[in-house]
Amino acid sequence: MDKIRVLIADDHPLFRKGMRAMLEALPEMEVVGEAATGEAAIALAGDLAPDVIVMDLQMPGGTGLAATRAILGASPHIRILMVTLFDDSESVFTALRAGARGYILKDTEAGEMARAVQAISRGEAIFSPAIANRLIDFFAAPHPLVPKEVFPALTDREREILGLLAQGQANADIARQLSLSVKTVHNYVSNIFSKLQVADRTQAILRAREAGLG
Repeated sequence: MDKIRVLIADDHPLFRKGMRAMLEALPEMEVVGEAATGEAAIALAGDLAPDVIVMDLQMPGGTGLAATRAILGASPHIRILMVTLFDDSESVFTALRAGARGYILKDTEAGEMARAVQAISRGEAIFSPAIANRLIDFFAAPHPLVPKEVFPALTDREREILGLLAQGQANADIARQLSLSVKTVHNYVSNIFSKLQVADRTQAILRAREAGLG
């Protein structure tokens, strides 16, 4: 059976050393390279054609997110596992939109980390328990918790209202749900139309649903 070829991209030498030792202790794994910057990760991904990249979220020379987008743009078959200290919603959802197939926190035990790399190599999606719970909470929430990277020109309240529009709710329904006056909701909706440069409610809903809302 062919080995799983792994590229480690992280700016901390000790983390790379520990990750390499952990993976190379497994007979099915082969660490083909290491990158300390986003630019190096992009270059090595092209040169080495790994099956999986263990990618840090924040690195010098371009973030892990930028590197992920560039790598998958050129080689969409590569699977990328984000391994990071950041567990906030914006980081998680931005990584997933960039194309990451998994999101694991750096304090994950070695055995779970290895299983995550194996799962990613098989085409599965994998998340740390805390991240999985965050995703469940997101989809179970009564109001859309829209990351700021989606329609960044909108305020938090405008993004919330846009999410409710995308669910098909009328202004009066939104007003009752958010304890606002109908006039206030109307003003928010007008601001949303202006910022999204759309002519009407239908166009706004289409834009929102294209972005995954509703």
